[in-house]
Amino acid sequence: MGEYVVRVAGDGDVDGARAVMLDTVYRDLKSGYVPRWHADIIDPATAYLRPERCTLLVAEHVPSGEIVATGGVRDRGPASPPNPQWVADRFPSGTTAQLCRIYVRPEHRRRGLARDLVRELTDFVVRAGGYEALYLHTDPAVDGAEPFWRSLAHEVCDERRLPGGGQRIVHFALPLPQSAPRFAPAPAL
Repeated sequence: MGEYVVRVAGDGDVDGARAVMLDTVYRDLKSGYVPRWHADIIDPATAYLRPERCTLLVAEHVPSGEIVATGGVRDRGPASPPNPQWVADRFPSGTTAQLCRIYVRPEHRRRGLARDLVRELTDFVVRAGGYEALYLHTDPAVDGAEPFWRSLAHEVCDERRLPGGGQRIVHFALPLPQSAPRFAPAPAL
């Protein structure tokens, strides 16, 4: 067994996941808890564990048993406002899988946890089916966030470049892999 296990969160993981998320919005994002943006953090079970096409993954540090990273999929695209209307239109709710809350505690970063979470979340999106786009946004002020996402996804909109400055948010789309066929085609005779 390795030092970390990435797995689907259960009800017993909600408190640990919430702690990672709240620590991140206060320490890294410096926004603090904003109800209209962070309601899913207060009630992750309703946001991620109950809906069929949503999920929450956690990374557990095996030696300590502590939840040290989170990552979720929601079946909602970005809202406008606060996001530009054309971004919301490009990624409509229902057909867009949004990666969210991909947070790793600072002392556990640079160990591949975020990349593992993204891979597992992408696999979930393919298995869930019905999604046409894979979207996320990030705050480039968070150390390492922008280069990480640029290594995996392509930029859709950098709000820092919009007239009037916009928010300090960068929107990305990830390639959505096609699901594997259920049955291998029969060999040609």
